[in-house]
Amino acid sequence: MPHSPAELAPNVETLAHSHAAPLHWLATATAMAAVIATAGLVQPATGTPVDTAVPAANGPQATAPDAAAVTYPLDCKGAPQAVTATAQGDLDGDGRPETVAAVRCDAGSGTPPHAIYVLTQDRAEGARPRVVATLLDTPQRQTATDLTVSDGVVTTTLLGYSSPAIPRYSPDVKKLAKWRWSGGKFRQELTDSTARSV
Repeated sequence: MPHSPAELAPNVETLAHSHAAPLHWLATATAMAAVIATAGLVQPATGTPVDTAVPAANGPQATAPDAAAVTYPLDCKGAPQAVTATAQGDLDGDGRPETVAAVRCDAGSGTPPHAIYVLTQDRAEGARPRVVATLLDTPQRQTATDLTVSDGVVTTTLLGYSSPAIPRYSPDVKKLAKWRWSGGKFRQELTDSTARSV
């Protein structure tokens, strides 16, 4: 830490046995303090500095599409649509995040089935998010929980029914579902689909 001349002055007396005059030592100490202070000012900062004069090569970081700004292809017969879960991530490797949304009709009672949609947003300024894929549709009569995106894979737990006689409020089948973008479309990865009691 740099010292002022006043802080270094007591050292002059301790070096009195030297042949140089005390005034010489005071001048030397003052010069050294100035050098140390200057060195502290010009030391490089830790990390890699950002050149603010040059904009980032890819411009501002892209944001994931807003799931609340989309009208989904889900027929709720007059009832509102409800987005119950979302997850974001780059699914197709283009460097821009997509949003995965679990949506169902807000029926007010019962347990309406989910649909799961993938949303994207064009680069053009003012572009609105839009649905580009349906991973799960409501006729499959399943409820999605624990929706995540990790390493380009969409994962969710699906709750369903072993027969039409099972009440909607009491699903008795549970399985893990995964989808990955491959060959220009989303493909569901095979998982253990063994029915398990919930």
